[in-house]
Amino acid sequence: MSINPMTLQDRTILVTGASSGIGRETAILLSELGARVILAGRDRDRLEETRNRMQNGDHRVECFDLCQADSIPEWVKRIVSEVGPLHGLVHSAGIHRAAGIQMANTARIDAVMHSNVTTAIMLTKALRQKGCAARGGSLVLLSSVAGLAGQAGISIYSASKAALMGFVRSAALELAPEGLRVNCVAPGYVDTEMAQRFREVLTDEQYQAIQRMHPLGIGQPRDVANAIAFLLAETGRWITGSTLVLDGGYTAH
Repeated sequence: MSINPMTLQDRTILVTGASSGIGRETAILLSELGARVILAGRDRDRLEETRNRMQNGDHRVECFDLCQADSIPEWVKRIVSEVGPLHGLVHSAGIHRAAGIQMANTARIDAVMHSNVTTAIMLTKALRQKGCAARGGSLVLLSSVAGLAGQAGISIYSASKAALMGFVRSAALELAPEGLRVNCVAPGYVDTEMAQRFREVLTDEQYQAIQRMHPLGIGQPRDVANAIAFLLAETGRWITGSTLVLDGGYTAH
């Protein structure tokens, strides 16, 4: 009998940002590994499109605006009351805005930090509520190599992604006694819709420079989804407080 150490059979996992990009590909892969997936995002039609691409299963669409951060714990508690405790949570939702320091203002800073950091903290708080997470549960936050390596023009975004790495180290220690693991994945440049929008503000020379900085080439959403699944499954049972870098060699420079 073959053994699949990454099976997620009979596990329930919530994926935010499941309407596109890495979130969508993660949801599809988790369904292939046997999980029941709760697809979260703001666009029901796009979430339904994701669900239509998934393997058969009792998957569920949840329309919710994570910008309503104070409502996240109540929202998660309501989901758990209907589907049972969560075995995993993947926070893939977020924003990428290129802006130099000279363009910084408090509204722009607050928007990026709220979308990329505040929501992650509130989702972690939500998962910690009594009865919301199964023991041995795993939380995976989507960071970026931008939090590890500098690049002109994305300082605010970089700060938000570095903040996530700091958060998971402390959160992991706090939640370990409850049997919950907390980790980040930090992708390099991945060919997603968000990346394509970012590409539109770059010159050809700037984009070619990014390509050269990835010795193994530009990544695909499935590359990141594989790592997320690894951290959710039993393969990641002894990993917490860590950031798994997936960058095609970007940070090897």
